[in-house]
Amino acid sequence: MKHLMAIFTLLFMTSLASFSSNAFSIENSPYTVIAETGERLFSRIAKDQESLKKFPELMRDIVEEELMPSIDYKYAAFKVLGRNLRTMTPEQREKFVVSMRSYLVRTYAIALKQYKQQDVAFESHKSTNGARIVGVNSVIRNANAPEINITFQMRQDRQTSQWKAYDMIIEGISLLSSKEAEISQRIQKSGIDQVTLELASFNQ
Repeated sequence: MKHLMAIFTLLFMTSLASFSSNAFSIENSPYTVIAETGERLFSRIAKDQESLKKFPELMRDIVEEELMPSIDYKYAAFKVLGRNLRTMTPEQREKFVVSMRSYLVRTYAIALKQYKQQDVAFESHKSTNGARIVGVNSVIRNANAPEINITFQMRQDRQTSQWKAYDMIIEGISLLSSKEAEISQRIQKSGIDQVTLELASFNQ
């Protein structure tokens, strides 16, 4: 699962970096969020190349500061928990969200170290028609390799109206659905507290 997560993450980072600049004219849309996040993230990585060579752990700071504000990690964590969420105490939920967030930061940082610029084509901007969950479709093209279809699942917060990414669907496979199946099995075997600790330990 870690390998699959890294692939999804790398594709996500790749697509952020290559988003068409035409999206910047659309304010407060899922398209703009992806575009602006990608620009900030990769400008920072380019600027800090020398520091990253000396201190690779700096990548985690970059992810924290440039990427995570655009990730709806709490919603993603709850989606991953699925039906298990109903049997958890508020304290267990809070601890799981914290561990899941740290897990994502670490996973993104690892994937970004392997980043190589790719060619990406996105669907044209269109109205969300008031929907709070929107899928942004794209095609990733690699030289001498098959095209990869990816959909970014974006969610708009009711209170802030901000759009954030919470899932990716690669060739019909959802990152969250895959992780939910893994987490559910681990919870049944070891319990939620142990699973929370395991997620946190991945970041040590």
